[in-house]
Amino acid sequence: MPTVSVGRDLLFEALGRTYTQDEFEELCFDFGIELDDVTTEKAIIRKEKHLKEDEDIGGDEEIIYKIDVPANRYDLLCLEGLVQSLRIFLGLDSVPNYTLADISQQSMLKMHVKPETSEIRPYVVCAVLRGITFNEARYNSFIDLQDKLHQNICRRRTLVAIGTHDLDTIEGPFTYEALPPSKIEFKPLKQVETFRADKLMEFYKSDMKLKKYLHIIEDSPVYPVIYDKNRCVLSLPPIINGAHSAISTKTKNVFIECTATDLTKAKIVLNTMVTMFSVYCERKFEVEPVEVIYSDGKSYICPELSPYDMEVSLTYINGIAGVTLEANKVAGLLNKMQLHAKQSVTKNDECIFTVSVPPTRSDVLHACDVAEDVAIAYGFNEIPKRKPSSIKPLPLNQFSDLIRMEIALSGYSEVLTWILCSYKENFAMLNRKDDKSTSVVIGNPRSADFEVARSSLMAGILKTVAHNKDHPKPIKIFEVGDVAVLDESKDVGARNQRRVAALYCGATSGFELIHGLVDRIMQVTGTPFVSPGDNTGYHIVSSDEPEFLSGRQASIIFKGKPIGTFGIVHPQVLDNFDIPDPCSFVELNLQSLL
Repeated sequence: MPTVSVGRDLLFEALGRTYTQDEFEELCFDFGIELDDVTTEKAIIRKEKHLKEDEDIGGDEEIIYKIDVPANRYDLLCLEGLVQSLRIFLGLDSVPNYTLADISQQSMLKMHVKPETSEIRPYVVCAVLRGITFNEARYNSFIDLQDKLHQNICRRRTLVAIGTHDLDTIEGPFTYEALPPSKIEFKPLKQVETFRADKLMEFYKSDMKLKKYLHIIEDSPVYPVIYDKNRCVLSLPPIINGAHSAISTKTKNVFIECTATDLTKAKIVLNTMVTMFSVYCERKFEVEPVEVIYSDGKSYICPELSPYDMEVSLTYINGIAGVTLEANKVAGLLNKMQLHAKQSVTKNDECIFTVSVPPTRSDVLHACDVAEDVAIAYGFNEIPKRKPSSIKPLPLNQFSDLIRMEIALSGYSEVLTWILCSYKENFAMLNRKDDKSTSVVIGNPRSADFEVARSSLMAGILKTVAHNKDHPKPIKIFEVGDVAVLDESKDVGARNQRRVAALYCGATSGFELIHGLVDRIMQVTGTPFVSPGDNTGYHIVSSDEPEFLSGRQASIIFKGKPIGTFGIVHPQVLDNFDIPDPCSFVELNLQSLL
């Protein structure tokens, strides 16, 4: 969940009253967010710079609230949106009516898009905030919202990049082009000299903040660039804006452009920016539109601030929320969540709500989102607990729980290990070879620690012992979990298999204890021990698995088929995991016993 840092005093001033910490935590819970931490500006700076508590860094001790907000609530990523939502929730304000400035299409600013942009970032949307009044706090919030959106919905600028400009320093119409880097030259933000675009890439490779965005366009033959009427560079998206049009606390008219590879997300980002800060405009909640014109003659006017409607039945809302509410009550709860609801009745006497979703609530996509907002506004703690009659545990899960209980009663402690592991841990460290027919390999792993879906529980349990070598001996642990195995008969090419594994580690190998645990599992599942050739129960035969010591291992045969193996772990395997003590291990397929 994203975390928003806001000054406590500014927050309380905007809310119109002060709260104790407990009162504010309760308000956050009621609204569906969480007060994660209370700190100070000095403490944040000390943490970032790794300074000691007694080192003086100047500044004041302003109390900072760090608030966790849902990842899809982009309107809560700044103080303005947070305050507006809480005030509406508390009934202090009504839902704002966002409008476009009443100007003719001929009078609108124009953004002309060149066809070459389709090679790199094909979309752009724009808007203007006229007569805006910034102070230091508002300006910082404006910049911080851009950063939060870049890290969130914009996916680190790969999908959308935001540029904001002082409109009084530039002149429309604007053009969005894609040119070879050698033909782009401008003075970037916070720099005093002019750079060519390709040289700028080299310059920013040492910049801690910007170097992580260079890969987005660095290898492209053309770079996106936005010019004004006088060929002044506004921005080189998604890297940096031009210094000429930089905004400040004195800026009165802000031109916002969002270039993107995803038009839908670009519209959401633009709507979020203008709706959050149009409150500071001379004409409150009014935004000036911009016409975007493509070379093929297509055009559109943005932003789109009109609410969109969806129909949701009262029966559906009550069913999802788990309560029985009257229509008027539901309408009131929706209004607290910024959703205006109009009631109507069908021929079947069913109550239907026409719910108007404002441009600030891009997270509302389906009727279930409306029902969720009703549940939040009603209060999750007020919803009676009940067990849905339709929910029954799967037989495999019930069986797994019974096995867990029996093994725990035998003196073993349960562990839970990662489903993903490294390729080396899954094979080489267990003395196994990959036959390419069992293991599910991750196509593009983010880390060398998570390269394959485990095909055995053994590596995870051995790693657990390796990290707890100082634990008093003996160590007796077990795990009941899924492994992934390749299966061409499945539409995804693989299937899960539920297994149980247990390990004994002590001064001696404990082979007889693991053998006894196998017998106990079979006893409680009603599986008799039989002679080889009798397929009514189970028996054991000598095996030759590389992860176990030769001559000290056996396969478990159930109804004529091998379902598992147990034995003393091979010393080489123990050495691979840096385990100094002897261990015995068992792993078997639970699903075969069900």
